[in-house]
Amino acid sequence: MSKPYTITTAISYPNGRPHIGHAYEAIATDAFARFQRMMGRDVFFQTGTDEHGLKMAQTARGRGVSPQELADEMSAYFREMCDTLNISYDRFIRTSELDHHTASQALWRAMEANGDLYLDRYEGWYSVRDEAFYDEKELTDGEGGAKFSPQGTPVEWTVEESWFFRLSKYQEPLLSLYRDHPEFIQPESRRNEVMRFVEGGLSDLSVSRTSFDWGVKVPGSEGHVMYVWVDALTNYLTGCGYPDDAERMARYWAEGGDITHIIGKDIVRFHAVYWPAFLMSAKLPLPKTVFGHGFLLNRGEKMSKSLGNVADPLELAEKFGVDQLRYFLLAEVSFGNDGSYSAEAIVQRANSDLANSFGNLAQRTLSFIAKNLDGRLPVSGDPTKEDMGLLANINKVVKREIPEAMNALSPSIAIEAWMRGVFACNAYIDSQAPWTLRKTDPARMETVLATLYVVIAHLAIGIQPVIPMTSAALLDQMGIAYGRRDLGLIDSYWYADLAESSFTLSPPKPLFPRLELPADEGASPA
Repeated sequence: MSKPYTITTAISYPNGRPHIGHAYEAIATDAFARFQRMMGRDVFFQTGTDEHGLKMAQTARGRGVSPQELADEMSAYFREMCDTLNISYDRFIRTSELDHHTASQALWRAMEANGDLYLDRYEGWYSVRDEAFYDEKELTDGEGGAKFSPQGTPVEWTVEESWFFRLSKYQEPLLSLYRDHPEFIQPESRRNEVMRFVEGGLSDLSVSRTSFDWGVKVPGSEGHVMYVWVDALTNYLTGCGYPDDAERMARYWAEGGDITHIIGKDIVRFHAVYWPAFLMSAKLPLPKTVFGHGFLLNRGEKMSKSLGNVADPLELAEKFGVDQLRYFLLAEVSFGNDGSYSAEAIVQRANSDLANSFGNLAQRTLSFIAKNLDGRLPVSGDPTKEDMGLLANINKVVKREIPEAMNALSPSIAIEAWMRGVFACNAYIDSQAPWTLRKTDPARMETVLATLYVVIAHLAIGIQPVIPMTSAALLDQMGIAYGRRDLGLIDSYWYADLAESSFTLSPPKPLFPRLELPADEGASPA
């Protein structure tokens, strides 16, 4: 019996509407969650919004609304994005929810009981945009005495009473964690960055604020709210039942459990340094993997409001289709690296891979059966070497190569393997030419069509995590029972059962209409 699998996105900071980067992270994490479910595992998948902090308070003040009103409005946009993009989350958490406040305060008390919190005065550099504290050595100078964080955001000198967390105490335990468990931080480039940072020395961390009150109240300390990252990181525990649901915690946040955080590379420090230190202090299990993915660039440029190139994922989904967008983002970008997108690239990839290659393969095979056999499934006779070779090839792709890549959090590699399978099927149908066999050898024609029926179904099953709606529509057309769609259950025997049943294949509908570049999208420069 496999372990339960817990996977999360970072929770999004909703002081503005979601952009394509939020969608990319949600889509990738959803694909991993769907894959693990397809492997028969008990999966808990959480996403949501991180609603506290000074930045939210300032944005709300600027709009003349309360922070809660701003959080309610903006969080709804992120939930809408997830629902539109078919993100199969088990919980959409909001850090303004009561059970999350309870969990955050319980974690605080556990760290306090371990002697890791003390009251002092904070004087140092703080970035409101990053909600992060920085050492002087990390800053760069700008014009007029301005200083900037490593992310390029402005910092301001802050002085206030604060609770501190003894982060320095955990320098060696963290380095031991990274050495003993190299899978903890992925990809390796992020691991190396974090190790250099921690080896450079850790300062104790300010973990409360008194200059505003929009946040989780520090237990027993009047006027203090928790530093937003203490609160935000605790969301992962909240969803797993902390502190009161011991049974749920044992299921989804257990010692040695399979727990993965999918996050942007800009917040790896918080998840790979602060978070495990907090958990060590509270004597709670650690996640197995923190994966810091890269950024999406618009035609090679970083997205920013000032450049006017921030893409709305809902607009892209409406223009190109949800599954087409999902497929493009996971196929085009090597997960962990930065990647670029454009309308032209989405149209080209969707038409080439989905419409022309897989969609056309399914359409011409199923249409041929519906037309020439009146929808009766073809009888499979004695297989030839070519038939057996194709079946073995697709079986290897779907049951070995795709799982290996998805377990390694490499969706683009999984899609490459899938496309090799699609190309092999197209080469097979062209070489076997069932339209010619219809006149010369009808029995052989049926064997070829039966072979194609099986491999198309298996390819549709294998790509479900990436294009779930279209895969489901195809498998429904083909009469494949829902219980046969898990990777661990697919075999060739289902075909005989289906062929002997009363199922009749109806003329299929095209899966992927060819996309055209929207009129408002100019061609990319040469």
